[in-house]
This record gives sequence, C-alpha cells and structure tokens, in this order.
Amino acid sequence: MLIGVPKEIKNHEYRVGLTPAAVKELVNHNHQVFIETTAGDGVGFSDADYQAVGATILDTAEAVFEKAEMIVKVKEPQAVERKRLTEKHTLFTYLHLAPDVPQTEDLIASGATCIAYETVTDPAGRLPLLAPMSEVAGRMSIQAGAHCLEKYCGGRGVLLGGVPGVEPAKVVVLGGGVVGKNATAMAVGLGADVVVLDKSVDVLRQLDLVYGNRIKTVYSTEQAITDHVLSADLVIGGILIPGAAAPKLITREHIKAMKPGAAIVDVAIDQGGCVETSKPTTHADPIYIVDDVVHYCVANMPGAVARTSTMALNNATLPFVIELANKGAKRAMAENPHLLNGLNVCRGKVTCESVSVAQGLDYVPASEMLNAL
Repeated sequence: MLIGVPKEIKNHEYRVGLTPAAVKELVNHNHQVFIETTAGDGVGFSDADYQAVGATILDTAEAVFEKAEMIVKVKEPQAVERKRLTEKHTLFTYLHLAPDVPQTEDLIASGATCIAYETVTDPAGRLPLLAPMSEVAGRMSIQAGAHCLEKYCGGRGVLLGGVPGVEPAKVVVLGGGVVGKNATAMAVGLGADVVVLDKSVDVLRQLDLVYGNRIKTVYSTEQAITDHVLSADLVIGGILIPGAAAPKLITREHIKAMKPGAAIVDVAIDQGGCVETSKPTTHADPIYIVDDVVHYCVANMPGAVARTSTMALNNATLPFVIELANKGAKRAMAENPHLLNGLNVCRGKVTCESVSVAQGLDYVPASEMLNAL
C-alpha cells in the first residue's frame, strides 16, 4: 500500500503520524511510505532519519495526498487538507467529529474512508488509541492548571500543594477515566486536596484502593458537582462519551458562583467541552477569563509534549496501521470489528451513530458500508 504522512498544520502541533521506527515496520511489510519534508522535525526526526528506513521524502503536502492511498495523521484534517481528500483515500487519524460540523461536511463531500482513532475499540470495550493521549492530557492538565492559578494569569495565586502552615489547593476532577486517573496521580503527587467525581462506583472503588484517604471519591450527581465545583480552586474536566459531544456538566451559573481566580482545564474540549463557557483555544493563546474564572481549553494539549506523545501514540496505532496496509481497509475492517468501530465517515455517509445524533444527520451502520469499498 502507498502510505502518506503529511506535516501537521494545526496551531503549535508538532507531532507526526509515523515515527521512523513505525515506517521501518511498514517498509518491512513491503509498503511504500511518503513523508512530507520536515514532518518529523518538531519531535526530533529528520528527513534523513526517515530516508534511512526506506521512506520517500516529498516536498509538499499536495504531493503526499496525491501519491498516497492511506493518509496517517495525528490531528483532524484542517480545511485545506480536507480539500485534498478523495474517494481513493483511507484517512486514519483523530477526528472528534461530533462538535465539528464543517469537518463532517467536508469529509462527507470527499468520499474518503475516514477512520477515527478515538472510536476504535478493544475486546474489553476500551479505547486503545485514545488512551495514550488521554494519559498525556490528564497529566498535563495539572501542570496547566497549576500555571493558570498563578496570579499573573488571572488566577487565585494558590500553590497546589501549599506549604507547611498553609493549606493546599482543592482540585476537583470530573470523571475517573483515563484522563481523570492521570490527573489524580499528578495532583496527589503535588500534595493537592483532591476530589474525584464519577458515576461509576466501580471506578471510584478502584481509585480508593489506590489512594485510600489521600483523595475523596464522590458519586457524581448534579448537587455533588455544584457543591464541589463552587469550592474548588482547580477543576479538571475529564468527561468522555465515546464519539459523542461531551455533556455540559458545569453551567454558566456555576462559573458565576465559583471563587474568583479559580481555574478550569477542560480536557473534554476536543468533544465540545464539558463546561458551558468553554471554547477551543490554542497553545499560542491558551487561556481566557469568564466571570473571574480562568479557562484553559487547548484542543491539542499533548502537542505541547510532542515527542512523548508521538511515540506513545505510535505504540498504539502501529498494529492497526499495519493491519490496514496489509489487508486493505475493506478486509481489515471486515475481519476486525474493533477497527470497524473506528469508521466514522465512508463514501459520503456518516457511519458513527453518535456523530449522526449530534449533528442530526442520517446514519448508516458501518458494516453496511463495507460493500461500498
């Protein structure tokens, strides 16, 4: 198969779809890989590194899209990239379509086969391609939140762990999934007063087994969210409904009633955010303030630690890339129902029910679209 890796062009996005090690594995399977020049520079992989393992370097993204049958990326294709997609392409990347109507419309119009990392599953029902970036984002959320609490950012001027004689900050983590668990680990490590809310008692029980009385676990209800968010110094939004828009658990009324200078890191922003006042921001301009509450809503948080993120992501995606390349998209998805769960748009049809519900579009089950490939 002819596989293309364009350079990421989202604001301050330095990750790359394939590492040289991943390219070597694909070349060993007799596939041809095209890399846009300097695509790996942001994570320390030079054109020479890719050439050394058998990749072909191309001068432009246009050339990569023209040559390739499968496009492997990190972030959702930007508008200029979506115009380059055609029916011949299989796109394999993060999409996060539910809150992104323009992207969905463009992918439908392209006729391409679009497989989203974030809805690929495993036999246990987990999301193996989302997990590594959720781990990174969860850990980064505490770093970002600590920064937002600094006075010059508009924060309360509170140190997360306090110091002897001064109480620590209260960190409220909404959601005990992958993001929440990693945020909790970092916040506990810094000595913060941590409260985790989740609707799964099993999740709360697992956290309690790990941390005991170093954290508080609370069953998530509307009243519990209100009580703890209003008394928080820092709130981490780690809510995920696979493929769907995140529910707005924190309302404008909550924001108005929070402590002046409190901070929110909405990790769910890729799926629209779990805070009513959230809007996507970038690494270049990451924060804004609403009613004296600092909001950090960067939609590609792991891009800031691009080398770690790229390598972690490739560890998860490479087996699926090889499967798609070896078998072709149709056979690979027909034989692997977990990969089929990743199919979001195919030949002009929406094949992810959560996306169709979020945008009011007609839905065609992914299995029915395989014959169209």
